[in-house]
Amino acid sequence: MVARDAIPASAPEGERSGPTRLLLVEDDDGDALLVEELLSEVGAGVQVRRVRSLAEARAALSGTECVLLDLGLPDTHELDGLRWLQRNVPGVAVIVLTGIADEYLGEEAVRTGAQDYLVKGQVDGPLLNRVIRYAVERLRAEEVQRQLREAQIYAEENARLERGLLPSPVLSDPAVSVAARYAPGGQQLLLGGDFYDVVQAADGWVHAIVGDVCGHGPDEAALGVSMRVAWRTMVFAARPVPEVLSTMHQVFAHERHQPGLFTTLCMLSVDPARTTARLHLAGHPPPLLLTPGDVRPLDAPVHTPIGIGDGTHWPSADIALGENWSVLLYTDGLIEGRVGTRRRCLDVHGLVELVREARRAEPGIREERLLDKVISQARALNGGELDDDLAVLAVSARGR
Repeated sequence: MVARDAIPASAPEGERSGPTRLLLVEDDDGDALLVEELLSEVGAGVQVRRVRSLAEARAALSGTECVLLDLGLPDTHELDGLRWLQRNVPGVAVIVLTGIADEYLGEEAVRTGAQDYLVKGQVDGPLLNRVIRYAVERLRAEEVQRQLREAQIYAEENARLERGLLPSPVLSDPAVSVAARYAPGGQQLLLGGDFYDVVQAADGWVHAIVGDVCGHGPDEAALGVSMRVAWRTMVFAARPVPEVLSTMHQVFAHERHQPGLFTTLCMLSVDPARTTARLHLAGHPPPLLLTPGDVRPLDAPVHTPIGIGDGTHWPSADIALGENWSVLLYTDGLIEGRVGTRRRCLDVHGLVELVREARRAEPGIREERLLDKVISQARALNGGELDDDLAVLAVSARGR
């Protein structure tokens, strides 16, 4: 393990070539010379740099893998030097040196976090070499375990957020089906603020939403969960859509951690006959209507996003769906990928073409496969993973 400001603690073993870099912090010239001679006698692969005080050590720690620290330095008291090293260079192994009369301090140092301790006058070359090597390897192993624990916590947090952002649809009408996909942008492991949901209300209306909290990270993901839960609660309570959106606006204004944050969303409400729908857009790209002979964006007035303005007026558009249809709702991560040598965005019209091509290539394609093919093609056109998170939701109905 090396100092974090010099060589990353997580560097692969292949990058840790050469001798172990040891910083000896010892004010007694005789003791310092003895350490160097003992290591030299056994041919230890240790490169020793010696300083006489903790103050000098502070300027010499860069690149150090292990510190051999005398507890009797003139500018420290007992374990103060060890505690300073732990606070400031936690990626460096520390072995403390004590006198015979102070052996209890060595034991206390190990309990405090030192990798080991040695008693002056009771050390030979093989023992010193072995303790240094074991201390470095022990700290490396501890770092690996720490990273594994962090990865496990990260995965558990991701799973909790995923359950909140990407719920199971609530549907009782067998004529209605839902397909959904979600992917974090770039190389992210943690979900962002994109969310979706589908709920069939008691009056038979089916409501679907896709939303996008601006930004990335756990705070935005938590806001996305808040938005989705607020939406589902209001839909279950059978509140009118304008009231649902106004409530989401109020919840977001109180829950966001920065005043400039906002959320875009697309909400589709399908009537019980499954032939018409009402569409609300809040700063969001339009969904696509897929019918047996066509694919086209749905036209609706676009309101400002959630979190901007007073959130009191929510214009909508009534849409004729027909008998057999699918509506594709998505976040802008799907259409902001680059296309072609001029690196222009895919945009809505480019997405329409991707859907048309997929349907031409595979007539009767199911929605799940359609989403996979469209996302895969968007990534291919972008030359790799899309930069932004994406959520895609297909709500479909077949004639009764």
